Amino acid sequence: MITTQTKPDHDTVLFDGQCRFCRRQIAVLRWLDWWGRLRFTSSHEPSVSETFPEISPEELQQQMFVVDRQGQARGGAVAIRYLSRRLPPLWPLALLLHIPGSLPLWNALYAFIAKRRLLLAGRCDDNSCQLP
Repeated sequence: MITTQTKPDHDTVLFDGQCRFCRRQIAVLRWLDWWGRLRFTSSHEPSVSETFPEISPEELQQQMFVVDRQGQARGGAVAIRYLSRRLPPLWPLALLLHIPGSLPLWNALYAFIAKRRLLLAGRCDDNSCQLP
């Protein structure tokens, strides 16, 4: 977990806004955010590096982050676990994600999918989301 100087007024989800797979997952999260608890920001927005300089551009390319209102930034599977507690439709998933000792499995699964996200969803329309 990374502590940021910025304490946003809503939990803020930082995601790869140029990635088709990532945008689809964010669309699902928007739909599940019944009470508007989350704000979504593409990691490619210039304001992200100014607002959250503690999170490197490389880290933002590797995983999604959620920065809570206390400035705690969670990435990857830990971010998904956090969201599973914040969004009521995901509460059943929270039971599975919080099985004691299972975090290494979820981290490995998240990393596996994140590295292959372009294979799963195809390239973006403008080819801007090609991974190095």
